[in-house]
Amino acid sequence: MDLPVPETPLYNHTLPQIEQWLTHQGCEQDKKELEHWQLKRPAWEAELWLDIEQIIVKYIQAGENGQDIQRSFKYSLSRRDIEEAVFSGP
Repeated sequence: MDLPVPETPLYNHTLPQIEQWLTHQGCEQDKKELEHWQLKRPAWEAELWLDIEQIIVKYIQAGENGQDIQRSFKYSLSRRDIEEAVFSGP
């Protein structure tokens, strides 16, 4: 399955395309909660949720004193912008 060009807003992607994109980024989908994804990188971990209007990202123990950092990104942003923001880490 081909993805639209990276400048395309994420809301112009089908759900299978978004799932393919997340898989290519190294995310693993939760088998019970299909909207929930996990990502492990050498320096950090994150959980992602595909919400109705946005992707919610929680970086695990990435803040001061080990607290989680949560961010959200609207589907109106391009796939490239979301990719650069989310996968560059906390």
